[in-house]
Amino acid sequence: MTDAADLRTRVADLLAAHPPATTGRAAFLRARFDAGLAWVHYPQGLGGLGAPRSLQAVVDAELAAAGAPDNDPRRIGIGLGMAAPTLLQYGSDEVRSRFLPPLWVGDEVWCQLFSEPGAGSDLAALGTRAVRDGDDWIVNGQKVWTSSAHVARWAILIARTDPDMPKHRGITYFVCDMTDPGVEVRPLRQITGEAEFNEVFLTDVRIPDAHRLGAVGEGWKVAQTTLMNERVSIGGSRIPREGGMIGPVSRTWRDRPELRTHDLHQRLLTLWVEAEVARLAGERLRQQLVAGQPGPEGSAMKLAFARLNQEISGLEVELLGEEGLLYDDWTLRRPELVDFTGREAGYRYLRSKGNSIEGGTTEVLLNIVAERVLGLPAEPRNDKDIAWKDLAR
Repeated sequence: MTDAADLRTRVADLLAAHPPATTGRAAFLRARFDAGLAWVHYPQGLGGLGAPRSLQAVVDAELAAAGAPDNDPRRIGIGLGMAAPTLLQYGSDEVRSRFLPPLWVGDEVWCQLFSEPGAGSDLAALGTRAVRDGDDWIVNGQKVWTSSAHVARWAILIARTDPDMPKHRGITYFVCDMTDPGVEVRPLRQITGEAEFNEVFLTDVRIPDAHRLGAVGEGWKVAQTTLMNERVSIGGSRIPREGGMIGPVSRTWRDRPELRTHDLHQRLLTLWVEAEVARLAGERLRQQLVAGQPGPEGSAMKLAFARLNQEISGLEVELLGEEGLLYDDWTLRRPELVDFTGREAGYRYLRSKGNSIEGGTTEVLLNIVAERVLGLPAEPRNDKDIAWKDLAR
């Protein structure tokens, strides 16, 4: 069994063979992957050592102390947080060996082709079709709200393969090549002025059956792995005290005493405490992950993340008064990464409005928490056993 001492020895060997000061970033990251120090809990040969997940912190701390480069996780968050766990659990040996190394190193960016114009909150009602053609599948349809599609090399995709089955049982999960000529990416300009989201049109896109994850018709089951990991990666990311949205408003409060009022003070104290509680709950959630797969608790964390971001950013704009109404740049930009706390207060206020939609809407997540965490009765549904093709639209 690999232990902390063994990992420190392996890190020391890696640093000796590939000194960060003289080794290129990409070369160092590839060497780290090959040494099994990327995801220590992954199998050997896939960036890991089959070690306990909790020991990843040992590796990360040793490498950070040595000044080793990271893989820019904010830029490749969809690949790391959503695609990788799904590939690991459902991909063939060939698929995992092909996709996991460049995904972790950051050579290939991933996006997620799930939501559709007519199937957002009700994702299982999606209508993008995939039809078998020999050893390939031909995919036609439209996806929307796709982060990073404009820079992505690969996508995780769910499509309907059997319209005669109920909506949850006629879906199959694929890996889609975003460079296929049948893939068209169009920007969606947001209230911030940026176009970090996209809509994606799929026209006769040919996907080899070898790029299918899971069995035909079991895409909803595979997608649950992706979605649970997505909510943990959004709502349960590790941040320091006063990290995230609470940081800027706290600094403004300390630096600008002329802006303070008693009412704002009370509200800030309440939100500061709630942000710290959410941070500590995230730490506990990550500890739970060490023992198994993410569960519905990630949905509760994502709920708290969205609510707190919106309330804190609203308080910051109010604290700044007229200054809070200023906005630096409405130029259409297509950023390569999502930065919830970047730029000025006005940007943070507007960008946080999307937090209650992306990664699962607040309404859907409330249902998940109610049914799967609190054990409350499920909402009545009359469409679970009806063929998708017969659903009212």
